[in-house]
Amino acid sequence: MISRHRLRRLALAAAVAVVALAGGGCATQPVAVHDAAIATRPTAHSVLRSMAIDRSLEDRILALDPEQVTADDVRDTLAKAPAPRIILLHGGIYPVHLMMESAGRFLTGMGYPEERIRHPGDGRWSHSPYEDSAQIAGLIAWYYERDGLRPMLIGHSQGGIQAIKVLYELAGRLDNPIRVWNPLLDDAEERTSILDPLTGTERSVVGLTVSYVSVVGAGGAALLLPNQWSMIGKLRTIPDAVDEFTAFAIGLDFVAWTLPGDQEAVNFRRDGNTLVRGVMLPAWYNHVFVPDTEGLAKDPATRVWIDAYRAADAGVATPPADAGAGVLWAADVWYSVKKHWTIEAQRLIRARRAVADRLK
Repeated sequence: MISRHRLRRLALAAAVAVVALAGGGCATQPVAVHDAAIATRPTAHSVLRSMAIDRSLEDRILALDPEQVTADDVRDTLAKAPAPRIILLHGGIYPVHLMMESAGRFLTGMGYPEERIRHPGDGRWSHSPYEDSAQIAGLIAWYYERDGLRPMLIGHSQGGIQAIKVLYELAGRLDNPIRVWNPLLDDAEERTSILDPLTGTERSVVGLTVSYVSVVGAGGAALLLPNQWSMIGKLRTIPDAVDEFTAFAIGLDFVAWTLPGDQEAVNFRRDGNTLVRGVMLPAWYNHVFVPDTEGLAKDPATRVWIDAYRAADAGVATPPADAGAGVLWAADVWYSVKKHWTIEAQRLIRARRAVADRLK
């Protein structure tokens, strides 16, 4: 009997062969409108005041080293802490969105809260690169206003181009102003600013930042598509709208136009203070299937190796022989997700304590 995993890979391979790059994005389910969709906007410091974390847990979170987060730290501390939204952006060939669903399940398998990845309106795991990038920027603003935690973006193939385009939106270099986007109503709100949950002051959507963005297989043939023409000449320069950006390229990638030894494929430049990293993945990795990593979190030996991985290991780390494709990408992404989960939770706690001290 053919496994579900094998069937999924066969279906994807067939779809890629038939549709190629001309294929459109997948359809999404109808939006389920919740009562919370029409809830009153947060007021000054209401997010900080509503935090339900005891002092001892706050102390444990603040004591974490973001660069050295262990599996025990995730299970015993971070799993009880607030978690930022992770916005996954899939490629443009149907049904490649299943690959980012697999990546989402990998993250939840490693300990990330599922509800912080899946869309709060219709439950989908990832966003299409054919969505309006200004809409996603407005969505980031909506999330941040209610969470006090800056989201992360993870993009695959054309979804990686879209992630960088969203950074240009936040930097005000494409659409300006940008309206706040309500994911529960799946519609724009009649405003272009939010109440900053940490400072209590009004601020524009343009100018907001995210904590972490990674892209894999971004560029190449996808830039020929009309919806990505605006990124020609911009893709490899990262605007100052994200704290840390990681670009992954596959050593031999006919879709992203990467050849062996082509270090330019990971040569992304910063335009500001962003920390920009480039990581070259093995040439035998497959452009389509790199994010298909759900099974990695289920193998005990592979999981231990991934949990021990550090960003400094990029390019030199040797995964377990039977770990399979995608493990180096998965390990690096998980390291960065843990790091920025910790940083954002600490940032939120420090802001809450500062407000509490002022109100004494």
